[in-house]
Amino acid sequence: MTLAPDLTETLARARADLRMGVPVVLETAEGAALVLAAETLDGQRLADLRALGGQPVLAISARRAATLKARAYDGDIARIALPPDASLAWVLGVADPADDLKTPMKGPLLTVREGSADPHRLALALVKSARLLPAALLLELETPETFAARHRLTSVPATEARALIAETSPLHPVVSARLPLEVSEAGRLHIFRPEDGGEEHYAIEIGQPRRDVPVLARLHSACFTGDLMGSLKCDCGPQLRGALAQMGAAGAGVLLYLNQEGRGIGLANKMRAYSLQDQGFDTVEANHRLGFEDDERDFRIGADILKRMGFSSVRLMTNNPGKIAMMEDCGITVAERVPLKVGENPHNRDYLATKAAKSGHLL
Repeated sequence: MTLAPDLTETLARARADLRMGVPVVLETAEGAALVLAAETLDGQRLADLRALGGQPVLAISARRAATLKARAYDGDIARIALPPDASLAWVLGVADPADDLKTPMKGPLLTVREGSADPHRLALALVKSARLLPAALLLELETPETFAARHRLTSVPATEARALIAETSPLHPVVSARLPLEVSEAGRLHIFRPEDGGEEHYAIEIGQPRRDVPVLARLHSACFTGDLMGSLKCDCGPQLRGALAQMGAAGAGVLLYLNQEGRGIGLANKMRAYSLQDQGFDTVEANHRLGFEDDERDFRIGADILKRMGFSSVRLMTNNPGKIAMMEDCGITVAERVPLKVGENPHNRDYLATKAAKSGHLL
């Protein structure tokens, strides 16, 4: 018998630590590395890191490296050797593009090309899964055997963690209850909770949709600004209400409300992207400057929920061909694409044009 956390629980603990600015230790075949998230780093921990000796490395994504004109020798990431005189402001300036236009020259940046980049790649995956900026400081530890225990830090076995992070966390139904809605009094809300401690996801069932025919369905990513606040910068709110209205009129349907705010980068990073858009960058350019891909969402979550609810075929309400492809890849048949073109206004016209031109949306 053991009461110790398993790997899934250890990773959840590591994410929480990184969000609070607490370091974690990655155990590798070669030794171990200390990891700190750049976004939550403070001056004292930077000084403590330097006091350990060795060469700290700041890992950033290739997208962010392209903005900074840093060489990404490892393809998808770049490893920047931390200069001896680098301040906390310097580290945050490399990680966060907020002041790129004000202070464009952050280099020259010396990027590392020797040795394995696997721990750095895993560190970036960890901080991204914690909804932080994709930038992490790493330091190889000289005596890794007792370091984590001595400093009471969470220790993560890198090889096993790498495979687990790439997977979609299993979902479990928590509860469902009747929920009368404006569009239909026959509404029901289902709550699904992932094993990895992440945000819960929801399914709103309208009427009593049959499981033996394609169900009218929508995969809707959470949008606090659009769904709740009525933001005019996107079309999310009108799409949410339009989809529910169509399901109500049809008498049956299922809307999956997935907590993947800002195309999967989280609300804080989405607001960072909005700030960059105010500087003249489009949606995709802003995401890239932050170090993210165009779209970081995982639509496998939606397919999993549909299967758990007994659906195998959908009439998918979407303008995004990527959702259709992912559903098909996950074993959900898309019998029909139902367009959902609503919500265009002067404030989001350029945003919608970018979605069409760069993300392939059918608008």
